[in-house]
Parts: sequence; structure tokens; C-alpha cells
Amino acid sequence: MPTSPLTMPRTVHGLVSAGIGFAISAALWGTPPAAAPPVADPPAAKSPSGAPPGMVWIPGGAFTMGSKPGVGVRPDESPAHRVRVRGFWMDRTEVTNRQFAEFVKATGYVTIAERPVDWEELRKQVAPGTPKPADEMLAPGALVFTMPGADTPLDNPAGWWTWTPGANWRHPEGPGSSIDDRLDHPVVQVAWLDAVAYAAWAGKRLPTEAEWEFAARGGLDGRPFTWGDEPIDAGRANTWQGEFPVRNDRADGFERTAPVGRFPPNGFGLVDMAGNVWEGCDDRFDASAYPRRVAEGMRASVPEGEPVAVDPRGPDLARDPRNPDARDSRVQKGGSFLCNASYCSSYRPSARMGCTPDTGMSHLGFRCVRGGNGPASHEAAPVPSDSR
Repeated sequence: MPTSPLTMPRTVHGLVSAGIGFAISAALWGTPPAAAPPVADPPAAKSPSGAPPGMVWIPGGAFTMGSKPGVGVRPDESPAHRVRVRGFWMDRTEVTNRQFAEFVKATGYVTIAERPVDWEELRKQVAPGTPKPADEMLAPGALVFTMPGADTPLDNPAGWWTWTPGANWRHPEGPGSSIDDRLDHPVVQVAWLDAVAYAAWAGKRLPTEAEWEFAARGGLDGRPFTWGDEPIDAGRANTWQGEFPVRNDRADGFERTAPVGRFPPNGFGLVDMAGNVWEGCDDRFDASAYPRRVAEGMRASVPEGEPVAVDPRGPDLARDPRNPDARDSRVQKGGSFLCNASYCSSYRPSARMGCTPDTGMSHLGFRCVRGGNGPASHEAAPVPSDSR
């Protein structure tokens, strides 16, 4: 995997493969304004139907997590294994610019992309003796997807990610861009740490990887896509049509993010669980997490076919061979508008990406969950027996 020198601000850990998504890590920034303290599923207002506003009840159950080896499946998705999760509430949509703006207005929170890079923190994450970059490279900014020339090699994501001073959640493509006409699009250029702060303020939390994948499958256990077995087309999700990364035919109507809910929901009523933006999970990323989980189940003599874990969480330490210098890395799921079958197919529920918690990019977003009791059984989302 190629590594990137300090020729682009904040690209200090090398390039992190993400299916399409190649997330490029940032340094740690200065101390943010104090956010609301983390909370663990506190009481929340509910609609007359019993649902917290904007959330869907996910009934929980056993499912096959991960994927068997196959075309487009990365090694860190295997082996497939049985897991059980308890029921939980999940945001029907990705968190939007409108919702994130309400959070910022209420708290004064400043996202990581809006803060200067702290060189003293940055130097802890690079090789000894690395010279301090120029001051302008430590100014606030973020990485923006930029369509490259036709001869750009696919093994060099730096060819389509551009360091852009002034890029942040308010200005996703940098100065001159705006979210004024994208308030119902998913918020992007937010790091995992920013998402955690929002979730705490909202009285929610980020999902575990197992919760996210169970919810994304919508009851279609073992199927490759959120909608079943059929190949992806422009009507199923916001992904890249054409030749990635040099030609986007926009057959789905969108060059970048789409307003949430423009594509059909899955079996649980959740939208955009495939494509649009990668979604952050609470778990640390470990490329060998699944083999270890299966091995632990074998040591515990779990019968074949039974769940090897209940409500599993990620490891205590992150391990990502594509990003070995990172001190932490968090799971991202779901793929994005940059995913294309010719380059990756990370809009599959089993696909996973490791991303450092201080990284925000054009295709990274999130949604939240909370625990608690579900609605009456007759109000729960139906579980489909087959694809739509």
C-alpha cells in the first residue's frame, strides 16, 4: 500500500484502503470546545407510536455477519460467522446538514476540520525525524474528492483526493461551496470524534459494527446487498456510475451526495444503508477481528451454526495493516457515492473500512442509535422473507 509523505496536509498515516473509499488520515487537532458528556441511552421523547422521533425500531436477532470469500470481498470481511444482537432504535436516515447545524448552534462545537493541526500531536504519529511541514499545511482544511485525469492509476488514491484549505462541513468542497441547498443531504467532512460529540448531545450513540450490519441487512440474512441478490443499478443506491474515478455518468441523478431518503428503504425501513456516505461505527477496526472472534467461539465450544457472540464489540486496540502508524482506527460501513463495481463494491452490508477518528472527508458521515424498549409488537418493522 503506498504511503503519502507530508506533501499534503494531514495525510500523515499513509493511505487507508476503503474499498472505493480511501480515507486519508489527519493529525490530531487542538482541544475542542467541551461537548455534552457521553450518555448511554438516556430516556428520550417518543412519538405517539412509541418511536423516538426520526428513529426506527430494529428488533434484533441472530444473523450471519461478514461474507464468504468471493469477487469484490476483502479478506477483512471473512470468515462469515453467526452473531446475535439485541433490539435497538436507529436513525432512519444519515444525520443531515440541517441536524448537524442545530447541534453546532446549540453547543458552539467546532469540528476537527475547522481547527488548525497541532504539530506536537502530529509528530507523535509520524516517523522520527520527520520535518515540520509549512505553516500553511497546518491550517484548517480537509480532503476533497476531485475527479482526476484519465491516466490516473487506480493504486494511487492521492490522485483524486485534494487537500483543500477551508473545506469543512459548512463548505464541503472548500471556500465557495455551501450547504445552503444541501440541508437534507448527509453531513460530511465530519470526523468520528465529531460524530461522537453530536451523538452525545442528541442523547444517542454510534452503532456497533454488528448492530449496523444487522440493521443494514433488513432481515435478508446472508444476502450480498441490502436489497437482496440482484446486481446494483442506478435506482437502488447513490453510487458511482461510469468509470471510476475519471467519468461519472450520474445515472442516479447525483454527482456527490444525495438528499437522504431518495432511494428505496430496506426491510426495516432504513434508507441509504448502501451508498451515499460511509457511516461511522463505535468499534475499533481490526483486520483480523473476525478470525479471532470465531476462534474464541471454538474455544468456548459454541455449537456449529450458533452465534459465536452476543452484541459483540470491537477490540481494545485497533490494527490496520493499511494504516500501520495510526494509534486508533474506527469502523466505517455502507460505502459511498464513490463506490463502483469496477473498483470496489463497498455498498455491501459486510464491507468495512478502517478510518482514524480524527479524519473527515467528502464521503464520510454517520447515523446514531439508542437502546431501550421497542414499540408494541404490532408496531415493529416487518422482517422480509425475500428481496424486494
